Amino acid sequence: MSTATHRSPLTDWTVVVPVVALVALVFSWGRDLPTLAVALVALCLAGAVLAAVHHAEVVAHRVGEPFGSLVLAVAVTVIEVALIVTLLADGGDKTSSLARDTVFAAVMITCNGIVGLSLLVGALRNRVAVFNAEGSGAALATVATLAVLSLVLPTFTTSKPGPEFSTAQLAFAATASLALYGLFVAVQTVRHRDYFLPVDTKRIRKEAAQAAAAAATGEDDEHAEPPTGRAALISLGLLLVALVAVVGNAKAVSPTIERGVADLGLPYAVVGVIIALLVLAPETLAAVRAARRDRVQTSLNLAYGSAIASIGLTIPAIALASVWLSGPLLLGLEPLHMVLLALTIVVSALTIVPGRATLLQGGVHLVLLAAYLFLAVSP
Repeated sequence: MSTATHRSPLTDWTVVVPVVALVALVFSWGRDLPTLAVALVALCLAGAVLAAVHHAEVVAHRVGEPFGSLVLAVAVTVIEVALIVTLLADGGDKTSSLARDTVFAAVMITCNGIVGLSLLVGALRNRVAVFNAEGSGAALATVATLAVLSLVLPTFTTSKPGPEFSTAQLAFAATASLALYGLFVAVQTVRHRDYFLPVDTKRIRKEAAQAAAAAATGEDDEHAEPPTGRAALISLGLLLVALVAVVGNAKAVSPTIERGVADLGLPYAVVGVIIALLVLAPETLAAVRAARRDRVQTSLNLAYGSAIASIGLTIPAIALASVWLSGPLLLGLEPLHMVLLALTIVVSALTIVPGRATLLQGGVHLVLLAAYLFLAVSP
């Protein structure tokens, strides 16, 4: 099975689907789409998500962890930032809180949704999901610091009325976010890379038992021959194409989403939640697949890395964009969301510190995500 997986990583559908999705993006961009066209674009979006996961796994298998999860997290976030800035520029005053809503949704989806699903899948397979507490704890601390600096402090600052930063405060938050993100990447990939490697690589007995079980069931792809450099580069290019298609098609269907949200009488913040769900779909699928292979640390790298990148790159981008964007830029969370953020940080710390988790921890995180989604619809 492993040979089939990596013998020819550029299978037909993974090449065709991103290109078709990109073509659909070209023809749908900036147009008011009828219902049938929206359905076709949504189908292309779903296919591009699956293709992105495939190519991310090819690249990850070539470069190894934690670089593989970093590639996917950064690629998705860069394009997500471009989408947020585009929507801010096109939407007027009604989008003044879109950046906050989308970034907070990304934090809740990654720290509760992706983490919860990964722990649930890992615990279902081995009763206990095992991961590296040092690396995951450092990542969680970075997420918490970035979230509080960028999303909580604006609610309490007094230089400007409302949950806004002044120009100097926004510049400081952008600089601090970018510096923290750069420091985290350096620690993750260079100085303490071993903290972010799957735990089973450090446990010879466990690795041997897993290898024997995988060989018996034909599911061992961890030790398959890595793809060639050329194949990995092609997959990297197709990954970027797929991600552009994912985010671009999400933008193309966003007017339909906005109309649907308005027709249902839901808060505009729901638009940010839906966009975050669409954009984070590739990372969610990749994290769940890693957890199924008993590589929960890789799943946590994807989850927390995406949250860090989402804040660490979005805040500097909108700080730069605010030079030409008109209207208020609301970043401060409302009290309800601050409570959810505080609870998420506390529960996440209790989950990460032991270095192992059961079904209960996965279920707790998923309940927190469900509470966030429900309260987004019915605040």
